[in-house]
Amino acid sequence: MTVYLLDQSYAELAATLAAWGEPAYRARQVWEWLYVQQAADFQQMTTLPRPLRSRLAETFLLDPLTALAGQVADDGLTEKALLGLPDGERIEAVLMRYPTAGRNTVCVSTQVGCALGCVICATGRMGFRRHLSAGEIVAQVLYFARRLRAQGQNVTQVVFMGMGEPLANYEATLAAIRRLNDPAGFNLGARRFTISTVGLVPGIRRLAQEDRQVNLAVSLHAPDDRLRDELVPINRRYPLADLFAAVDEYSAQTGRRVTFEYTLIEEVNDSPAQAQALAARLQGRLVHVNLIPLNPVPGLDLRPSSAGRVRAFQRVLEEAHIPVTRRDSRGTSIQAGCGQLWVGATDEC
Repeated sequence: MTVYLLDQSYAELAATLAAWGEPAYRARQVWEWLYVQQAADFQQMTTLPRPLRSRLAETFLLDPLTALAGQVADDGLTEKALLGLPDGERIEAVLMRYPTAGRNTVCVSTQVGCALGCVICATGRMGFRRHLSAGEIVAQVLYFARRLRAQGQNVTQVVFMGMGEPLANYEATLAAIRRLNDPAGFNLGARRFTISTVGLVPGIRRLAQEDRQVNLAVSLHAPDDRLRDELVPINRRYPLADLFAAVDEYSAQTGRRVTFEYTLIEEVNDSPAQAQALAARLQGRLVHVNLIPLNPVPGLDLRPSSAGRVRAFQRVLEEAHIPVTRRDSRGTSIQAGCGQLWVGATDEC
């Protein structure tokens, strides 16, 4: 069985090295090589004795990912990577650069495929294969962090918006955040993480109890249960009344604003009346709305809303004093946009 070093918490790593008879400071050295120096190979850990490097290499796999292919779009500002896992499964992750804002955002996957079957999401068409481990999630961030480091830059944000439902893989998602948030390691601030969910109510309530100021985004896509049942099937289990009760609990517990992602589909969910219904649901809540015209998904016979309908929808929300932004589409030409990640049997990224 393959054991990933990136799956080890600091306490687990320290216990392993202590059992090997190593002094306590060795664990800190290894941790810093992983998350501060971002070493991709044990032999790069030059402050460690050769016998220890050899034993680590015999015991652990340092990096579980193999870069299989990559594509670049938006004049080099968006990069998608097809990454292989040791069991032959594959995932996709995305780097989005925002030079004028000084931001580099990594979008990571938390599952191979997804079981939730949202109509507008390509990943859902894959079905569910398996959860990713914490180390496999962290490795996606480190993959892009090493590339940025070579250019004198850093990862500034991590969004859990790639393949899979993060709250369905709760333990691994939160473990990955703890690894990357550790001040003695990767040291990315808690507010620089965003977890996106289609509305897993128990996960939202559990996240509300975490002592960690991460951001929450909810993929809404409809203002009523009838339409949302069609677009987001999990709504049949957790309807909007339950979802908004959980979101209210999250805001009350954390004081954090919740983002609602709303994908606009021509003549499906983009009418002024639907915008008014959405505004009514959000009135008085600590929220922000991201409007996202539907990205192309192979085999999906739906169209993105026209610019005029997007503006009209946005205007209704603004007049109701609901904070709203039209999100820029990034990476759509390489199938790296929201809802577009997909790995098929012959996918070449």
